[in-house]
Amino acid sequence: MYGNILIANDGSDGAAKALAVALKLAHRLKAKLAMISVEEMPRMPATIDEVVEDRLDEDQRYQKVIAQAQFQAKAAQVKLETHVVAGHAVPCIIDFIERGGFDLLVIGYMGHSALYNRLIGSTTDRLVELAPCHVLVVK
Repeated sequence: MYGNILIANDGSDGAAKALAVALKLAHRLKAKLAMISVEEMPRMPATIDEVVEDRLDEDQRYQKVIAQAQFQAKAAQVKLETHVVAGHAVPCIIDFIERGGFDLLVIGYMGHSALYNRLIGSTTDRLVELAPCHVLVVK
């Protein structure tokens, strides 16, 4: 049913649960599995040095996420292709899905307060709304 699966991993607990499910699905379906992590710059930097510093912090953060995911993939006997892109999560992931021809996006659920969701909305909600493929939200 699914031959090309994408897991979005931001290093959160929800993403860890989603990765575990994606690995089981990929193994069971003998599907290709790729992982995308998006480096977001959450604040407005005042200098180029702040941009460089933020980038280095994000690189270090995702190196750990990728290493852990590769370890789990190896244990599950699944080949995992990893990608780190810079930008805003939703448009980056949607673009990556379209370019990669993925037929399933697996994402973790991160609960926020009702007020936060009403004012800001969630990345998960926007991905479910905009993804051009099936989306599995793991809770």
